[in-house]
Amino acid sequence: MATSSPLQGGLSTVSRAQDLRLLGFSSDSAGFASVSFPSHSTNLSLRHSETCKHWQLTITRAAVISESSLEQMEIDISLSPRVNSVKPSKTMAITDKATALAQAGVPVIRLAAGEPDFDTPAVIAEAGINAIREGYTRYTPNAGTMELRTAICRKLKEENGISYTPDQILVSNGAKQSIIQAVLAVCSPGDEVIIPAPYWVSYPEMARLADATPVILPTLISEDFLLDPKVLESKLNEKSRLLILCSPSNPTGSVYPEKLLEEISRIVAKHPRLLVLSDEIYEHIIYAPATHTSFASLPGMWERTLTVNGFSKAFAMTGWRLGYLACPKHFVTACGKIQSQSTSGASSLSQKAGVAALGLGYAGGEAVSTMVKAFRERRDYLVKSFRELEGVKISEPQGAFYLFLDFSSYYGSKAEGFGIINGSESLCRYLLDKAQVALVPGDAFGEDRCIRISYADSLSTLQEAVERMKKAFSQLKPPVAV
Repeated sequence: MATSSPLQGGLSTVSRAQDLRLLGFSSDSAGFASVSFPSHSTNLSLRHSETCKHWQLTITRAAVISESSLEQMEIDISLSPRVNSVKPSKTMAITDKATALAQAGVPVIRLAAGEPDFDTPAVIAEAGINAIREGYTRYTPNAGTMELRTAICRKLKEENGISYTPDQILVSNGAKQSIIQAVLAVCSPGDEVIIPAPYWVSYPEMARLADATPVILPTLISEDFLLDPKVLESKLNEKSRLLILCSPSNPTGSVYPEKLLEEISRIVAKHPRLLVLSDEIYEHIIYAPATHTSFASLPGMWERTLTVNGFSKAFAMTGWRLGYLACPKHFVTACGKIQSQSTSGASSLSQKAGVAALGLGYAGGEAVSTMVKAFRERRDYLVKSFRELEGVKISEPQGAFYLFLDFSSYYGSKAEGFGIINGSESLCRYLLDKAQVALVPGDAFGEDRCIRISYADSLSTLQEAVERMKKAFSQLKPPVAV
């Protein structure tokens, strides 16, 4: 609100000063008007007094006119076209809505967010607590502490078969930041970012933020949602800049076999401009006999692969916000420049916790294997339960903690008091309304026939959710054949 004065009835100090200058007055640093008089001004005549009164009246009138024009002025509140092109995250929107309902006392089962229900392992948490107690609370180097980057290099060598030096590692505030910085660093306006669908909701929007064009390549549930190399080859051209692969996949849980990745790598090798962003955040949440292969470990792929990983999923550290990028120094330096001018380095406390996490042993040791065992038990229960539901198509996930089920046979059904189910979004709204179960519609991931169910919750909670959902599906009236 503008600072007012008795003279001008609310006109801002800046506007008042401008009006005074127009009338030959000066203004001191406090915003008060002053007039210079000769040294004998103590003997002001009546004429001088009348002149001052005239100036006061003139200033008041000018202030009223100025204030009136300010009230009529329209402020430009438009946003940039780049931001307007970006869609908000549906997973975050649904999670927030479900949380609000739960806080209002509605017994909602929240299976939308990709967040483990386990606590951070005690050894990791204690490392963060000790960092606070020991005063390790200051800024760290932008790229991350040498201690953590060295530990990441050791992990990548021992577990993934890829060699890096600490200056080829950039630690960030979560893997999501690592990905957006990589996209911004390598993509130019007009470049194409190749994204197999179903995809993580943020990939296309990140491409748009870089003024690049997302090119979506559909996959089939009958092929476990894995990219067909022939489809990839048919879509590549001189504009193709970045291929994004996520294995194990969010939202499908699919895991790319090494042979398929090798076939993809041979196609990539034919295109000198084409880089690969390999999102490996779920690498440790994998179910035998499936195994994880890092794309950078394939022949000729190290130089053109940007590997992203982090601590959120496997180590149940979502709130710690810690991820990293591993790639040739040229790309790390570019991403580091973006980070240095935005967030700077990751939390010092989180980095100490990250070192402890990587010290748990191969693939996270017993702490992670215990969580993976629980995830597998939940997956097996859900797959068995939904196979009992007529018309549902299933691709059994080999990793991560999601089911991506095809419920399209229910589209066109009518729900009493709700209306027609015409797609994944309306089906999710129906299930939230009738079953009080929060899920994410598949259209957010580029596949409207499906719905994503996160099984990062207790088995008892999942059992209750299945019972509610089955009851809600039983109340749907099948589509009427025309």
